Amino acid sequence: MSSIPSKEYDNGEVVITWQPEKCAHSGNCVRGLPKVFNPRKKPWIEIDNASSEQLVEQVKKCPSGALGYYFKDQSSI
Repeated sequence: MSSIPSKEYDNGEVVITWQPEKCAHSGNCVRGLPKVFNPRKKPWIEIDNASSEQLVEQVKKCPSGALGYYFKDQSSI
């Protein structure tokens, strides 16, 4: 059984993680932040197109848990 590793997208403050094998392709991310999430582009997450706060709020809406985040500086939490 092989596991596809998660991918990380870093803006210097927050890191967005994506686990492709969990993705349910609901489209919530694309509808919520289309300037960030664009599955037709590579990389499909352009993390610099939104604030860290906007990114975190959108990632929290991912129904499958494929998107996650963590702050680089734990004092930012």
